[in-house]
Amino acid sequence: MITLNNISKTFQQGGRTVTALNNITLNVAAGEIYGVVGESGAGKSTLIRCVNLLERPSQGEVIVDGQDLTKLSTAALFKARHNIGMIFQHFNLLSGRTVAENIALPLELIGASKAHIREKVQNLIDLTGLSEKANYFPSQLSGGQKQRVAIARALASESKVLLSDEATSALDPKTTDAILSLLKEINQKLGVTILLITHEMEVVKKICDKVALLDRGELVENNTVEGFFTAPQSELGKHFVEQIQKFDLPESYSQRLRPNGDYPVLKLLFQGAAVDEPVLSSLARQFDVNVSIIQAKVEHIATITAGFMIAELIGEKEKISRALNWLHSQPLKTEILGYVSAND
Repeated sequence: MITLNNISKTFQQGGRTVTALNNITLNVAAGEIYGVVGESGAGKSTLIRCVNLLERPSQGEVIVDGQDLTKLSTAALFKARHNIGMIFQHFNLLSGRTVAENIALPLELIGASKAHIREKVQNLIDLTGLSEKANYFPSQLSGGQKQRVAIARALASESKVLLSDEATSALDPKTTDAILSLLKEINQKLGVTILLITHEMEVVKKICDKVALLDRGELVENNTVEGFFTAPQSELGKHFVEQIQKFDLPESYSQRLRPNGDYPVLKLLFQGAAVDEPVLSSLARQFDVNVSIIQAKVEHIATITAGFMIAELIGEKEKISRALNWLHSQPLKTEILGYVSAND
């Protein structure tokens, strides 16, 4: 549905050329929810604005629903944009129009009949949970309600693609969850392809199918959400995941860690069916070792359940060695963080 081929974007700033995007290639399939993440200044906003040519790339192709937008005339581009809705952090509603009138605006601009506008607006009001707010003005709405109006307006012209530019970053956590649930519902009910940029990794974790990671205008990782959060491919990806998991050794343990020692301290990742398997109890029984769990948690990431654990193996050296070999043969990821001394 969306294909960016070798997109680059440069700006002139203070007499020098600044590269915002450098040879980005990205494919978003029809019906996907695709997240783009990165630190501030990575190029996320520039990228999403290139999709509907709010920012025209310096080079490359922008293909949406089979059309290269960069090659269209002004009139043809205007028509193609009818299929691309966009929502922003700030809702950009017209203060003098009611909820229903704000939603109707795109249809009025393309000359739709009044009957069609009434029917379409009512359907969108129902879909976005605004039935009791149709005649309210923006000043009478909460932030979450304003974003619902913006979403309905973005879908008014039968949009096949919805672009979301930090749409939940100004909302509280409860409202964010509600908006994410609405976006997921729209994706499933209407088949709308969603491309979103965000600095909130929880947004990606909750609703995205795939994720791209930008760093200073470069695409450094392109992954499934499950793969990104359980086995990131890039160093920056690993850093991002570690920051949100906040799953590190307590200081009392990290100070004791050595490259060699008596008892290994392990970081374990369980995925899918392995989450429900009694791996550690089997380990303890088979190899006569004790397992001291230091930290553990379970997370739901997109379509999978993942378990994270830090544990210490305690026992005789030979038994620990055989236990480690067995762990490495199991369908889980095992990392030795270091060793602690039996005398500590």
